[in-house]
Formats: sequence, structure tokens, C-alpha cells
Amino acid sequence: MGPSVIDFLATERRLGTYNYEPIGVVLSRGEGVWVWDTEGNRYLDCLSAYSAVSQGHCHPKILAAMVEQAHRLTLTSRAFHNDQLAPFYEEIAALTGSHKVLPMNSGAEAVESAIKSVRKWGYEVKGVPDGQAEIIVCANNFHGRTLGIVGFSTDPETRKHFGPFAPGFKVIPFGDAAALEEAITRNTVAFLVEPIQGEAGVIIPPSGYFTKGRELCTANNVMLVLDEIQTGLGRTGKLLAEQHEGIEADVTLLGKALSGGFYPVSAVLSNNDVLGTLRPGQHGSTFGGNPLACAVARAALRVLVEEGMIENAARQGARFLDGLKDIRANTIREVRGRGLMLAVELHPEAGRARRYCEALQAKGILAKDTHEHTIRIAPPLVITSDQVDWALERFATTLTQDFS
Repeated sequence: MGPSVIDFLATERRLGTYNYEPIGVVLSRGEGVWVWDTEGNRYLDCLSAYSAVSQGHCHPKILAAMVEQAHRLTLTSRAFHNDQLAPFYEEIAALTGSHKVLPMNSGAEAVESAIKSVRKWGYEVKGVPDGQAEIIVCANNFHGRTLGIVGFSTDPETRKHFGPFAPGFKVIPFGDAAALEEAITRNTVAFLVEPIQGEAGVIIPPSGYFTKGRELCTANNVMLVLDEIQTGLGRTGKLLAEQHEGIEADVTLLGKALSGGFYPVSAVLSNNDVLGTLRPGQHGSTFGGNPLACAVARAALRVLVEEGMIENAARQGARFLDGLKDIRANTIREVRGRGLMLAVELHPEAGRARRYCEALQAKGILAKDTHEHTIRIAPPLVITSDQVDWALERFATTLTQDFS
């Protein structure tokens, strides 16, 4: 008999850093939308590892690509070429309409790479005076946890006692085009923004916001940088969330689902000369663009398209959203979402969302709370109508539950 749940949790508390507060379940297996804990209990995964497992747990075709490549070649560093990088470039560029690709590993690395690139472009192409480049970001943003990124976060918990921080960032309200227009100066090189603010609680901007933002960036020679690390690759029912308003970013950041949940891989995609200013030795990554990552990403993109996951996200997302809106519960303040990126915000008097997530766990659903009163819901894009309906029954029971 192996370790118990209590044993696993006790070891984590003893040896691990207390920088997460997970739901009290120890998972050991996954397949499709389902995961199983060490005691054999099955759960519908409504988080998808923050959208990294969009193609479903242990997708057989991505697994096969990973195993095959692992037998052949895993890492060369970028000191040499490998036979998976060029095909990865071709396939992701064709799919997204991009002109240049910079492969990295984590989403945060993609964000940092974009920040460096747009600053360099600003100095060498736009003509911004050295050291004066400004990047506009939005309040309640979440772009990662590196020192550079948390410096322009507005969440006190991510900033406290980590300073001093790098200058060069200007914070404006999310969804306010007038504030963007007012913030732009001759030294502005980029507007870095999430199409939907995920960590903030699935906050969707007003219709037309990104159309106007695109116009302002074009008029002022400012790079529109869309962080699609969570929203991209089908999560919102489109390949990229920018397509909901028919715009194109200058720079697009992808990660999470680009890996299918198998191996860290991210990418900076550019539609212009932003990435063209980088020269050998000025930026890089030992693991970025490695053959194993490229083989995994190629398979992850392929199944996303070939198996109709993007279209399914649109269909099932609409079904899930309508079902959540039909729940008549005094606890619910607002239901919102796009595709399979959904949230239920509770009234503060209903108590912390955490206890509702724990109640959902007892009913076979794993979801995650954010910002005290919001439940995030983001199942894998392979979820079926029957599974959505099964989940909705349990959400309805939980959200109408009396915790007093």
C-alpha cells in the first residue's frame, strides 16, 4: 500500500515552499476531461491546468509524438540546428498568419522576450531616446511572475517585498479606450494586454475595445502585444481571441496549450519587424526551440485543428454559459465567459469561492477560485454536451447549497 493523501500533503508541507494553496486532492492519472486521485476517485477537470491541457489529458497523438521524438533527439541547444524547429516555424506561422517566430519555454519567458523586443524596436526603429521607452499595461493584469513582470502588476500580493522594480511601464484601466489614447506618448513602444483577463476573474472588455485599441496603436506607431497565453489556441472558441473583433496584433504571445500539457513551450509571434532587431547573442534560451518541444507543439497544434476542438469550444462554451446563467441562486452575482473560458462571480456575502470549489470537489468536479469570490471554469476543449450537462447539474446543486 502506497502513501496516503495525508502522507503526500504532509511531505509537501515539510519540504515544499508554501507559495501555492491547492485544493486538497492528490491526482495521479488523467485522460481526456477526467482526472483520478490516488484513491481512485474520478473528477471532471474544469481548470485544464490554467488552459495548458486544452487538448485533454494525455492526448494519445501528442503523447506518441513526444515518445517518438524522445527516442530520437531531445536537446541540441540553439548552438546547432535541429530537424523539428523549421517545420514548427512553418506550421505555426501558417496557422496564425505570423511572419516571425521566437520559441521559448514558459509563458513568462514569452512575455519577457516581447518586452525586450518591443523596447529594442522602439530604440532602433521608432527612434525613442535611449532609456525612455514606455509600455502601457492594464490594471489587474496577469502576465507571469518574473521580477520584471510583477513590477507592473497591480496585485499587492505579487509585488510586496519583491522590489525595487524596473521602470518604463504605465498602468491604465482595462477596457477603457479613452484611457489608452490619453496614455500614449511619443515614447510609447507597446500596449501589452490580455484579450480577456483570466487571473482577474475572466474579465471581458466592452465590445469594440480592441478595434479602437488597434486603431490607436496603428495611428501612433505603437506595437499591440496580445498576451494570448491563456486565451489563445481555441480557448475562447476562436483560434485566437483577437478574431472576435477581427483585428491582428503586432505581437502575439502563446504558451500553455501550445504544449498540450506535455512539455513547456511558448512562442512570441510577430507580424512585422519587431523581432527583426534581435541579433546573435542578444537574446536566447538553452531549451527554447528544442526538438522535443517542437515535436510536441506540432502535434498539439495539429490535433487542435484536425479534431475540431476550436469549434467544439465555441459550441460547448455557449451551452455551458447558458446553463450557468439558468441557475437561479442568490449566491450568484454574475456569470460571464467566452468559449470555454468561464467564470461565476459570487456575491461577497455568499462567502469565499474556495468553499464552493471544495464542495464541487466532493461532487466530482475540480474548479479553482480566484480573487476571493470568483470560480473559474475552463474544461478541456474536448468536453462533450453530456459532460457539460453533467457538470451543470453539480454546479446548480453546489451554488444553491446552504453553507450556514
